[in-house]
Amino acid sequence: MKTFLICPVRGHDATETENIVKKLENDGYKVHWPPRDTNQNDDTGYKICKQNLMAIMMSNVVHFVWNGESQGCLFDLGMAFALGKKVIPISMPDKTDGKSFQNMVTEWVRLNDLDRIINSGRYCTSSNLWEDK
Repeated sequence: MKTFLICPVRGHDATETENIVKKLENDGYKVHWPPRDTNQNDDTGYKICKQNLMAIMMSNVVHFVWNGESQGCLFDLGMAFALGKKVIPISMPDKTDGKSFQNMVTEWVRLNDLDRIINSGRYCTSSNLWEDK
């Protein structure tokens, strides 16, 4: 199974997420890890975003480590959202009061899990589709 690991790159040392990659690979995932697998030699970031888009498109799922600050993580999460990818958080900021990106991502993950349950045939009624669990 292929996964794309969204993680901070610019201004971060790859060793921050290296152990996560090793664990995912030991779990049987073929991991696209941007510090290793995306050419970071790009003056504007456009080519990086295009390469990441292609890798996200080719992935079955997307794992992410988001520190709440990385603009690249936000961009990649937006692409994964637009592509309808299942996302699996490894770390992210805590939920906030009111509307926020981390609250939206938390809801997205919850609905991904709900979709998985619904598609399994174990749980589905029109009256409980949007209930909090």
